[in-house]
Amino acid sequence: MDPFAHTFAGAALAATGLRRATPLATAALLIGANAPDVDAVLMFSGDYLSVAHRRGWTHGILAVLVLPLLITAALLQWDRHVRRRWQPDRVPIRPWVLLGLAILAVASHPLLDWLNNYGMHFLMPFDGRWFYGDALFIIDPVVWLVLGGVAFLTWSRRPAALAAWGLFWSAASWLMMTDERVPDTARLLWIFALAGLLAVRWLAGTGRLPRWPGETVAALALALTGVYMLANLAANIPARAEVRGALTAQGLGPVTQVMVSPVPANPWRGLVVAATPGGYYTGHWHWLGRPRFVAAPIAIPANIDDPLVIAAARGLHARRFLTWARFPVARVLETGAGYRIEFGDARYDRGPGLGPVVHLDRKGRLLAR
Repeated sequence: MDPFAHTFAGAALAATGLRRATPLATAALLIGANAPDVDAVLMFSGDYLSVAHRRGWTHGILAVLVLPLLITAALLQWDRHVRRRWQPDRVPIRPWVLLGLAILAVASHPLLDWLNNYGMHFLMPFDGRWFYGDALFIIDPVVWLVLGGVAFLTWSRRPAALAAWGLFWSAASWLMMTDERVPDTARLLWIFALAGLLAVRWLAGTGRLPRWPGETVAALALALTGVYMLANLAANIPARAEVRGALTAQGLGPVTQVMVSPVPANPWRGLVVAATPGGYYTGHWHWLGRPRFVAAPIAIPANIDDPLVIAAARGLHARRFLTWARFPVARVLETGAGYRIEFGDARYDRGPGLGPVVHLDRKGRLLAR
């Protein structure tokens, strides 16, 4: 998920009352909820290093144990050298409670990341397999409204915080209104929900609301978000089964792998990729449609077993890309010097073009770029 979703998850956990468990509890929850994304520095490395290793070591089972220790140690040092140095009489930290909160926050990060179709290395560094939830789009307005709404109502009393929230809600609304993939119904629901949040915040600021049960609301928001996520996960199971059955009934099987991927702000729709011996069949899924699955008439050829593609896959950039690719495809083009091999992943670009380009000579040997 996006950084805002992770931050809102940590903030919502804090708002349930966990922030009172020990001093610096909120800091542990917010830092822990974002800490696994330290591997984002790989995005500046180029050469497809990021796609091969993102959501790996810092998101795996070992990181859930190591990162909380580092976060707790850093906060203890902050407490010793900054917080209590100037005010020695302040309430001391409870180290084991702080560690438990850091573990909870760090563990929430890979769980949320697993929900989209990018993939997760849960077992790193012991096993490099990818796992996919295919339940939520990477930016989900429901998560922003529910968990972000709790954080907004909890931490928006100071003018600077209120200004920052105003900037965020304005940018989020611009995204919702301008993205052509977002349906009009979702836009209307967003406007009404955001207006409701702003109304509650205004009434609370004027003192016209009775005592606000913030911790209870935060717990309910987390529970509601969990139900929403579980519902999307559960709905994916029969959707995949129906796609598999439809393709098999048309004599296009056996179907070895199916993805019904979420689309922005529309839980009724999905994008489909299914792996068959004839290539990848893509299409659209709609829970309210008749039929629910509409497949493209022609399959995308994978070409991964082509000898030239196998030779090109030995290149460093191709190896890194194929480590991540879920539905790898390749296009072989003849050039004056030999061959041009273009790699892609059918779940995103419906064909080659997303990945690296490798050049071979007439004998199938790698050429320098």
